[in-house]
Amino acid sequence: MSGMQAVWPSGTECIAKYNFHGTADQDLPFSKGDVLTIISVTKDPNWYKAKNKVGREGIIPANYVQKREGVKAGTKLSLMPWFHGKITREQAERLLYPPETGLFLVRESTNYPGDYTLCVSCEGKVEHYRIIYSSSKLSIDEEVYFENLMQLVEHYTSDPDGLCTRLIKPKVMEGTVAAQDEFSRGGWSLNMKDLKLLQIIGKGEFGDVMLGDYHGNKVAVKCIKNDATAQAFLAEASVMTQLRHSNLVQMLGVIVEEKGGLYLVTEYMAKGSLVDYLRSRGRSVLGGECLLKFSLDVCEAMAYLEANNFVHRDLAARNVLVSEDNIAKVSDFGLTKEASSTQDTGKLPVKWTAPEALREKKFSTKSDVWSFGILLWEIYSFGRVPYPRIPLKDVVPRVEKGYKMESPDGCPQIVYEVMKKCWTLDPAHRPAFHQLREQLEHIKASELYL
Repeated sequence: MSGMQAVWPSGTECIAKYNFHGTADQDLPFSKGDVLTIISVTKDPNWYKAKNKVGREGIIPANYVQKREGVKAGTKLSLMPWFHGKITREQAERLLYPPETGLFLVRESTNYPGDYTLCVSCEGKVEHYRIIYSSSKLSIDEEVYFENLMQLVEHYTSDPDGLCTRLIKPKVMEGTVAAQDEFSRGGWSLNMKDLKLLQIIGKGEFGDVMLGDYHGNKVAVKCIKNDATAQAFLAEASVMTQLRHSNLVQMLGVIVEEKGGLYLVTEYMAKGSLVDYLRSRGRSVLGGECLLKFSLDVCEAMAYLEANNFVHRDLAARNVLVSEDNIAKVSDFGLTKEASSTQDTGKLPVKWTAPEALREKKFSTKSDVWSFGILLWEIYSFGRVPYPRIPLKDVVPRVEKGYKMESPDGCPQIVYEVMKKCWTLDPAHRPAFHQLREQLEHIKASELYL
């Protein structure tokens, strides 16, 4: 045990598996579910020096904590790993062989399009129960109704309620992993009873963002109630487990409800989105030093994503949040993908997206660089909407002919030059984020932003 423990390097995040009250002055007490960061191993490898979220340091027992690990890239997480989609009755029976009472899966109904079928192995044979979908509810016996398949499966897992057996073991679809199991394995699963939801602080198309309290710390919670939407958000959650940087909004954990709800718990950013922050304060409050600091904060985060082969795809001032102590952090990893994948461009924000990404769906770090140039323009215009006075339909044709926005009023020429480099039409000739960071650091060091 201790031999394995010694490999946790400084900076490793872990989550507490038990409560630890501490007996000596140098101990760091914690509660089950607290997130701690390892500082160093002590002379005794069974004990670590660690710090908690508020920065208090002390000694902790190694076997009371679990190391946090990101979801492996490429893992397909599912809230409904027992759902096999469009397969036939025969295929379902083959999947449930050899028979094992209580082994089950759900498929789309072949005879009744729009309905589902619950297939259960029971005493050597497979029973097929039609799940009727009517007036947006699901039912097998038309006596008990459910909002979604997860609720239905949860009900029959605890009680056979007229079926030949209760549902005991899901037949997991090949290539998928149960989301709950994967988040637990990596130390990302939080307990609902440790979380208090206080008030709504934002409304998204997917559900509410709420201010919460987790073990006495303020947190932000994305609450996604609909099971289909929740499934889509798993990709964002799994990306967030792989990323750790002081200028990225940090995920603290995930709660997967058996009834189909999903809660993403992140650090709370008290001052809201950067675009609102800029608009509400304006140039009388925010000086050049502050604008450059925000620009550098975002550039640091993007250089980190670039180095780790992640493409954000939706970089804009509305997706950057500001903390209590005025640090800008990139958020909203809903579209973030590993650099190699492509995506549907239907919902892309035209004014922020690089021309090659709109036209050919070519996303890369270099298309993020284009968006970063637009974000710099937003910062230096105090939150104005880009391409003012140009109708949306004309933006792309004009940009493709080489049009670039004019410098915002009062923006230092040297910063405007950085924006223009980001808007080079040929992606290969745009700077990389690590180069942009150097340029911005040079501007800061030589106080050229004044």
